[in-house]
Amino acid sequence: MILVTGANGFLGQALSLELRARKFAVRGALRAEAKTGEVNVGDIGPDTDWQEALAGLDVVVHTAARVHIINDTAGDLLSQYRKVNVEGTLNLARQAVNAGVKRFIFISSIKVNGESTLPGKPFTADDQPNPEDPYGISKWEAEVGLERLANEKGLEVVIIRPPLVYGPGVKANFLRLMRWVNRGVPLPLGAIRNKRSLVALDNLVDLIINCIGHPAAVNQTFLAGDGQDVSTTELLYGIGKALDKPARLLPCPVSLLFVISALLGKREMLRRLTDSLQVDISSARSLLGWEPPLSLEEGLCKVAQDFKQQLTNQ
Repeated sequence: MILVTGANGFLGQALSLELRARKFAVRGALRAEAKTGEVNVGDIGPDTDWQEALAGLDVVVHTAARVHIINDTAGDLLSQYRKVNVEGTLNLARQAVNAGVKRFIFISSIKVNGESTLPGKPFTADDQPNPEDPYGISKWEAEVGLERLANEKGLEVVIIRPPLVYGPGVKANFLRLMRWVNRGVPLPLGAIRNKRSLVALDNLVDLIINCIGHPAAVNQTFLAGDGQDVSTTELLYGIGKALDKPARLLPCPVSLLFVISALLGKREMLRRLTDSLQVDISSARSLLGWEPPLSLEEGLCKVAQDFKQQLTNQ
C-alpha cells in the first residue's frame, strides 16, 4: 500500500492515477473532504495526526508542500515554509517510522541546488546545496532531517528534486506563456540563448514509480528532467508548434529587456526567463536504469492538447 500526500494536487493526482493504472494499492491524503480511498488529514504541520493515513502502509510519497510563489508577500516567509515543508514533513516521517513504513519518497525541489547554472554546467545530485530563498531553504532543511532519520531509524529515504514541471493542468508561468502564444501576442523573447531543463509531469511520475521498489534508490537523491535542455526562445517555438499557433517572437536584446523589466518591476520574472538552469539526470539513469518515457516535444504536445480541450470546455 502506498500513501500519496497532496493527492488532489498537480503532481499527486497524476501520480495516484498512474499508480492505480499500474495496479498499485493507493491511499490518498488530502487537506479537504476525502472520497473512497482517501483520508482527510487537515492542514499539514508539526501536529498533524497521520495515524489513520499510515495504517498498513509500505511506502509514503510526500508531494504535499507549501509551494513556491513568486513575490509571496506573507509575513515571515521562512517560518511559514518551515512549518509545512520541514516540521510537517519530519512529523509525517517520524510517524511513518512508528507505523512500520519502509520507504519514504520526498519530492523536494531543484531550488535546493540553487537558482541558476552556467551554460553547459548542470546541477548534479552531488553538488553542495545552495538554496537562496525561503522555499528552497525549507526543502533543504527537510532533506537534512530525513537523512538524519534514515541514519537513526533505518527508514529508506529517496529524495527527488524536479525543476519546472509541466503537463496537463499546469498553472502559473508556464500556463501564462501558453496563453500568450495561443493569442498570438508578440513577445520580445526571440533572442534568449539560455539553457533550461524541464520535466514533463509523466516523466516525473514515472521516475517516482521507479523509486518505489528499486533497491538502488535507497538513501539516494535524484534530479528529475526530460534529458533535453532548451532556451526560452526554443521553448516558446515548441509551445507554438504544439498548439499549431506560430510563436510571434521579436529578437529584443536581453540587456534592453532588463532595463524595461526594472522599470515595470518585473525583473524577477525576466530573470527566470533568461537565466540558465540545467540538471544532470545521469544518476537516475545509471542507478535505476531510468530513461524519461516522453520527449520534450511529446510532453509539449500533451500539455497543449489539454490546454486546447480546456478552452473548448469554457
